[in-house]
Amino acid sequence: MCTAITLQNTQGAAFFGRTMDFSYPLDPELYVVPRGFQWTNLLRTHQIRNRYRYMGIGQDLSSVIFADGVNEAGFAAAALYFPGYADYDSDKTDDGADTRVPVAAIEIVRFLLGLCASLDQAASLLRTVRITGVEDSVTGTVAPLHWMIADASGNSMVIEKTADGLHILDNPVGVLTNSPDFPWHLTNLRNYLNLSPTQTKSQDWGPVNLTPFGQGAGAWGLPGDYTPPSRFVRTAFQKTHAAATEGTPETINAGFHILEGVSIPKGIVLTDRGTMDYTQYTAFMDLSQPGYYFRTYDNSRTTAVKLPDENEPGASIVSLGKLSSADRDSG
Repeated sequence: MCTAITLQNTQGAAFFGRTMDFSYPLDPELYVVPRGFQWTNLLRTHQIRNRYRYMGIGQDLSSVIFADGVNEAGFAAAALYFPGYADYDSDKTDDGADTRVPVAAIEIVRFLLGLCASLDQAASLLRTVRITGVEDSVTGTVAPLHWMIADASGNSMVIEKTADGLHILDNPVGVLTNSPDFPWHLTNLRNYLNLSPTQTKSQDWGPVNLTPFGQGAGAWGLPGDYTPPSRFVRTAFQKTHAAATEGTPETINAGFHILEGVSIPKGIVLTDRGTMDYTQYTAFMDLSQPGYYFRTYDNSRTTAVKLPDENEPGASIVSLGKLSSADRDSG
C-alpha cells in the first residue's frame, strides 16, 4: 500500500510526494549520499559510483535501502508495492551471455538517484540492467515492487517489471498506487467520466423535482475505500481539480491535503497476519530546489530539509536523523 503523486505550480516548480503505507514496523532515517560515493550491489558482483549527490528516506538493513529520494539534478524516485504482478530477472545466467548488471529491486531507487539526472537517462539506464529479487530483513521476503520516477520538468514515468518484460511508461496523470498494473489503472479512469467538481443540477423525474442534498454532489460515485484502484482514482480526481498554486509553501500544503485523502489511520486496514497497514509517513520532495518535506503518523507538523551543499566528494553516507526524532522534537 502506498500512493505517489507529482505536482507543479504556476511558477513551473515541480514536486513529488508519496505516502508510505506499510504493515511492518519501519524506523526510517533521512540520509544524504555524496557525489562520487561508491557502493557494491547486493549480489556483490559490481561496484557503482554515484554521479550525483542525493537525499532520501531509507533504513539501514546491513546496507541502506531507500524507499524514495531526490538528487541534486531534481530527479526523484519512489518504490511502491506491486503484489501479484512484479516478476524479476534471475540473479544468474546459465551461459553467462547476459552481461547486464544485476540490480536488486530493493536497490533500484538508490541506483537511479545516484546515476540519473532525467527521465530519459533513467529509461536508457534501466534497459542495461537486470532487475533481480533479493530478500529484505524487514519482511523476510522478496518485495514485489514497481517504481515512479519524476524530474524537474514536472513529467513522470512508471517502471514495472512483469512476466512479459520491463515496461517503462509515461505517466500522464502523475499518480501511482499499487496493483494492478499501471495501464489497467489508466483504463479504469474511464469508469469515472461522470465525476466533476461542479454541483449537480436539479432534475425533473416526471412531476418530482430532484435536487442535490448539498455541495459535492458532482463527485457522487468517487470511491472512498483504501484499495489501490480506489486510491488511484481518488488521487487523480483530486489532483486534477485542485486549485492551482503559486509558491512552494502553498504547493506543499496542497499536496499534503491531497494525500490526506488516501492516508490510512491505524486499525482501518488489517492484514491476514492481523497487523495494521497504515500511513507511517508522508513526504514531498522539491525537485526544483532539491529537498524534503515530511510528516509522520505521530506528528502532523511538516519538517523541511534542503539537500545540503556538497562537502567532500566520495565521502560516506550521512544520516540526518530518524524521522521519528521529529515526533520527539514536537513535544
